[in-house]
Amino acid sequence: MNKALALCIGVLWISCNEKEKATNDAEPKQEVRTMDVAAELEKIEAMRDSFEKTVREKRYGDLGNFVTKDLVSIGPGSEDWIAYRKLREQHGNKFRYDSIIMTPKETVILSDTMAYDFGVSRTYYTDENGTVHEMGDSFLVLLKKVDGQWKLYRELASSLVE
Repeated sequence: MNKALALCIGVLWISCNEKEKATNDAEPKQEVRTMDVAAELEKIEAMRDSFEKTVREKRYGDLGNFVTKDLVSIGPGSEDWIAYRKLREQHGNKFRYDSIIMTPKETVILSDTMAYDFGVSRTYYTDENGTVHEMGDSFLVLLKKVDGQWKLYRELASSLVE
């Protein structure tokens, strides 16, 4: 009887271990990622500062480094912005921004590859007569991390400055 009991316990033990092993093998192992949110916010701030500096230094050819290849951008539609775009077209894209000052109100990291930035900006340019113009807008941008760098992925701007 003791041998039969020991055999039953042994069979049950092996059976339970096999079932547990099968259950563990069937469950996908999820990698736990930790993210330093403060560090990512600093990277976004540094990207924004670098963008402003690139505009100030009139390195317009470098602006592509700040956007994804599939960027979608909808700019403000107020009279001053429409006049600015028309002036650029008339003069072969000559009038670029002199500077831009972006003031974020809210920046949120959504995941390790997506974030959004909401705020207001002031954009300045000088026309052919030497007159400096200021244009304001509110913006909401989606940022996407590409190769470890935050880049502008989607932009929606409004000439209403809140």
